[in-house]
Amino acid sequence: MRILFLTHAFNSLTQRLFVELQAHGHEVSVEFDINDEVALEAVVLYRPELIIAPFLKRAIPEAVWRRYVCLVVHPGVRGDRGPSALDWAILNREKRWGVTVLQANAEMDAGDIWACCEFEMRDVGKAGLYRNEVTEAAVEAVLLAVSRFQAGDFRPKALDYSDPDVRGELHPLMRQSDRAVDWDRDNTETVLRKFRSADGFPGVRDRLFGRELFLYDARPEKSLRGKAGKVIARCGAAICCATTDGAVWIGHLRDKQHTHPFKLPATRLLEAEVEALPEILPDRDSGYHDIWYEEEGEVGYLHFPFYNGAMGSEQCERLRHAYIEACGQNTRIIVLMGGPDYWSNGMHLNLIEAAESAADESWRNINAIDDLALEIINTDSHLTIAALQGNAGAGGVFLARAADEVWAREGVILNPHYKDMGNLYGSEYWTYLLPRYAGVENAESIIQARLPMGTREAQSLGLVNEVFSEDVQRFVRAVRRRAARIAAVPAFSERLEYKRKRRLADESQKPLQDYRAQELEHMHLNFYGFDSSYHVARYNFVYKAPRSRTPLTIARHRRTTERLRRVI
Repeated sequence: MRILFLTHAFNSLTQRLFVELQAHGHEVSVEFDINDEVALEAVVLYRPELIIAPFLKRAIPEAVWRRYVCLVVHPGVRGDRGPSALDWAILNREKRWGVTVLQANAEMDAGDIWACCEFEMRDVGKAGLYRNEVTEAAVEAVLLAVSRFQAGDFRPKALDYSDPDVRGELHPLMRQSDRAVDWDRDNTETVLRKFRSADGFPGVRDRLFGRELFLYDARPEKSLRGKAGKVIARCGAAICCATTDGAVWIGHLRDKQHTHPFKLPATRLLEAEVEALPEILPDRDSGYHDIWYEEEGEVGYLHFPFYNGAMGSEQCERLRHAYIEACGQNTRIIVLMGGPDYWSNGMHLNLIEAAESAADESWRNINAIDDLALEIINTDSHLTIAALQGNAGAGGVFLARAADEVWAREGVILNPHYKDMGNLYGSEYWTYLLPRYAGVENAESIIQARLPMGTREAQSLGLVNEVFSEDVQRFVRAVRRRAARIAAVPAFSERLEYKRKRRLADESQKPLQDYRAQELEHMHLNFYGFDSSYHVARYNFVYKAPRSRTPLTIARHRRTTERLRRVI
């Protein structure tokens, strides 16, 4: 079936549905919802059999929904309406929530219901719920709705608030006053809940050091105490604010009046203000943890849940040192766990944009990631496994492939390409790793595709070794069981010896330094050359510049039109 997506952005949910529907044999084209005229033009060009709106910020034009069945994916239970569905669900302590697929009509979120799927809520931020539970529920509900539409005999159910199954209600747009922290009254649980309701966007507005800021990335502190509302310590990127019964760490801030009005690490944005604060070194009971290591038997697990998967130069350096320490332990396997939302998305574009020289920081960042990748590739003391709980993009995909094996949760989406970021060439030894694991032909198609990829496709191409059909929590347990079994295999030492010989053979054929030098030659031109495409693309990404058109890679309905324009 020919399906058109109308969406505000090609976000994680939209990408997952794009991959899933194509895997089920449907043809999917995407149009960014820029304005009514563009949406109408897309419909005329594509003549879809069905329209799906995975992520919209405004109503579908009447001229579209009156002519076509348009299914809106709403992150709320039956009857929930309004633009702040997850925000209110978190703030109101909902135990169960859901995703509803409803038909667009004249009233927002009030159309006939085609499908609904519910899930248990977790005590995590809005973005974490969206990327995991909401996405999984949306996939289930959308696939069900599409199959019902194809069958042709299903009658969607009108929204009826007298129905006991309809427990949602109309909520207004959540405002900052609804989730403002009252530091003199709110305990730690309440503070965290308010932060979680604003996670990702828009953040919690507050005043620190006389500045109006938007606060993100809150995590509980177990030991420190102080006067409620006061900043009492710093740890790495984060600052610690006392509550009435404890404290929370705040990892990221945004200052709309700053020279760089986008999210930055808290200690980076408040560098002068927090310099005199006591600096805490993270341990089991205290501090802001973005890297930690643990052992179970003969397996070591290295966690690095970096915010939004971005890896700045300093983070890469700390992770490399932590990895080297892990290699020095008396274990057989090291599992690189990343985080539950993202494994890695490569370079930290916000930090690069905020640097005095974006080119210099880009160069420093890519070399720091390369240094980390080199350590992983050259490890001959352990078997290494990259366990992808969450999505991975750009250099993060190839950093994962530096491990001996890549295990992925089935719902993970990979974006193994750089070109959309100003035609970046990329590094992380991909010119060695991709042919090594995927083959030369697959390597070329992977790097040129510019499309999101599901784990089954990634496995068929050699980017992933094993796919686990589990949610995040069960995936982690399955990884631990599997790694423990492999470490206990009697022939483990033979496998390690084969790994050493293979690496030596590869090195004698072409040294890793040669791959790196060739990749960085291209990257140097990206950063310092006359073509400023990378710098423009990075600026647009960081500042969230509105899209003026949909990329042809996903807007298949515009490819013929574009070719005709070029001919004319």
